[in-house]
Amino acid sequence: MSATEPVTVPAHGWAGAAHGPVTVVLHGGGPGCHATADFGAVMAVRPAHRWLWVDLPGYGGSVTGPSAARGSVSGAAHALATLLERIGPDRVDVLAQSYGGLVALRLAADRPERVRRMVLIGSQPTPTPGGAGPLRTDPGLGVRARTEYYGGDGPSPAKMRALLAALEWYDPARIPESTVLARYRASTTAGALATATLPAPAEDLGRILGAVEAPTLVLWGRHDPFAGPDYATALADALPLADLAVVGRTAHHPQAERPAAVAALAGAFLTDRS
Repeated sequence: MSATEPVTVPAHGWAGAAHGPVTVVLHGGGPGCHATADFGAVMAVRPAHRWLWVDLPGYGGSVTGPSAARGSVSGAAHALATLLERIGPDRVDVLAQSYGGLVALRLAADRPERVRRMVLIGSQPTPTPGGAGPLRTDPGLGVRARTEYYGGDGPSPAKMRALLAALEWYDPARIPESTVLARYRASTTAGALATATLPAPAEDLGRILGAVEAPTLVLWGRHDPFAGPDYATALADALPLADLAVVGRTAHHPQAERPAAVAALAGAFLTDRS
């Protein structure tokens, strides 16, 4: 991002308690992902917590923004840092899904004074964390899914349900219709359609993992089709201060399918003072 290009401040809002430590909620990068769709169930389980949900540039309620911020990990991290500077929380915790976890890692490495602790769900910042391998991963899955969803006759609620069933939920029968419709609507906004035409983020964050000072919980769905628990283990090993939790009977979005379990794990980790 150039020094003269305007920074798009992400859409954001507050949920839960009016006071107390702030946890920033960052969504994934799939079609229609946004903070409340990805984490609304977790926020409902913990209404006494103070949540700051953030829709990154090109997603949810965020405006389209400059091309450098849309779909760019570094651009989105810069936009998030600008948001935090404007609204005031000096130090925050982060609860992030997939693409949002990459943004959180970039922010934590660049601005360590801003991030206290993080929970990263299904995030793949580098193909081989710490040089580990071979690992069970499918690096082209996200691009194929986005191409299929936006291709042909374009987005539809039926295609959104199929995407959630194939990639994000372990038990398709449990997917609420409200989630399908919320994601479908968010996938057809001007910002989402503009982001859909961009190439997938190609930033390899492997070299910055060792610079992340914030204690981090790597949380993984046991049946995540993007990468298996072996990848999660390698990522936790590559981070200086990381713990690992694998949640059974879930895929890429355990926070949506098993919000109580994820809320308990994240809550215990974020309140840990050891």
